[in-house]
This record gives sequence, structure tokens and C-alpha cells, in this order.
Amino acid sequence: MRIGLSSSLEHDNPGQWARRMKELGCGAVVFPVDYTASEELVNAYVQAAGEEGLVIAEVGAWCNPLAADKQERQAAMERCVGQLKLADRIGAACCVNITGSCGSRWDGAYPGNFTQEHWKKTVRSIKEIIDRAEPENTFYTVEPMPWMAPANPEEYAALLAEVDRKHFGVHMDLANWITSPEKYFGNEAFMETCFDRLGSYIKSCHIKDVCLQEEFTFQLKEVACGEGILNLEKYARLAEKVNPEMPMIIEHLHSDSEYLQSVAYLKERMEKAGLQVIN
Repeated sequence: MRIGLSSSLEHDNPGQWARRMKELGCGAVVFPVDYTASEELVNAYVQAAGEEGLVIAEVGAWCNPLAADKQERQAAMERCVGQLKLADRIGAACCVNITGSCGSRWDGAYPGNFTQEHWKKTVRSIKEIIDRAEPENTFYTVEPMPWMAPANPEEYAALLAEVDRKHFGVHMDLANWITSPEKYFGNEAFMETCFDRLGSYIKSCHIKDVCLQEEFTFQLKEVACGEGILNLEKYARLAEKVNPEMPMIIEHLHSDSEYLQSVAYLKERMEKAGLQVIN
């Protein structure tokens, strides 16, 4: 596995960025600039990553190509196409986004997210993004979400089949799919289901943890690695079977110091379990 951070941390230039990631024990990175950056700056980051032996795991799109507002939707589509072209150009493992919501919040939970009409829009938008970008070296992927498609591995498999594009793959965020007591307490079996159904399509993973809250009703909280109950060693082993150098990206922490603590913790925990952490 190759640990990475969703944050680029504070840095002054591409070389410093890459060296710091390497020194922390990272073997993968999330690309820190987008498709609007100059060719010179993009190339500088690519070169710096290469010199330190860092795999570029992800180029994030993070927008709503299904927005109800036409102007927002068109801008999001342009961004998705631009980010996918960038990912292809720099040899990133994938470009990642969510499928998109039908409401005002780009990643929000709405009943309409689960209608057949929204599903059809989802399929069409992914096809359009891939067809316009014409990637050859990378994959467009969508991150699993608890309140929009694909909300479970079966839906992701169906989405792969309906989109039917060679360069459509899977981004795995297991924690986002822990949405019930059965999945929470049976997380090891659920992991196996995810990788059995989707393993060969997975290009990159997010790694974090989930903790059940004491309040009623059933409430789950995303937490840093080690603060929940997920069997992260099993998660990493399943990912390694797909790709021995699978990127495992830590995300959603609040400061550089938290990211530094988390990568050190995760690296030590994985190595104690006999897992190879490449950096």
C-alpha cells in the first residue's frame, strides 16, 4: 500500500511539497493544483513527485455535474472534463468526484437522489465526461456516498455496467458505505463483499474510521484512523490483493498537525500488522 494525504500541507514550492510528503512516509499524493494551473506549474509538481518516487493517486473534481441550476451544472461538467484530462496527462491513477445531488447542496442528501430519473442523469453525465475527455491513461471514478448513488457495492456494479466505458473505474471509500448496524458491526464481512464485487475496478481508496455515537437514534461519526472500530488492516489487505501499491488516502482532518499524527499512526499500525507500506 501507499499512504497519502488529501491535504497538500503548507508548502512554498513543488519540491518542498514532494520532499515533505516523502519524509512523512507517504508513497502517494493527491495532486495539489487543478486544470486551470499553468502548464509550467503542473509540470513542476509532476516532476517533483516523480523525483521522490510518489504516485499521483487522485485528481479531485469535487463538484456537482447534476446540479439543478443550469449554469452550475455546465460549470461542473467543464470542471470534470478538465480534471479528467489533467489526470490523464499527468498519469494519475484516477480522477475522482461524487455522482452529484439533485438539490442545492452539491453533496447533499435528498429523496430525489434515489429516483430513476436521477439515476439516468447520473449515467448520462458520466458517459459525457469520459467521452469528452477521451482518457487513455487514467480512469474517471466516483466516490461512494451514503445518500446518493452508488450507495452500495451492488449499485456501483450496476453503474459500471450501464456506463459501459473502459475508463470508468471505482474509487473506494469504505467508511462512506457504513450506514447501518449490520454494516458497522459486521464491517469485516461488508469489506469482503465490496472487494468481491468491485475489486478489479478499484483505482484508489480513502482510509478513515467510523464510530457509533451514544445518542439516539442510530448515529455514526466519521473519525480519524484508530478512533473507530473498522478493521483497517483487513481493508488494506483486501486493497493490496487488487494492487500491491494501492493508494490509501487519509482525509477530512482539520489541521496539518492532525494529518502528521494520522499518517505516523497509520504507518506504524500497518507495519505492525506485517503490511508493506511503500514510500
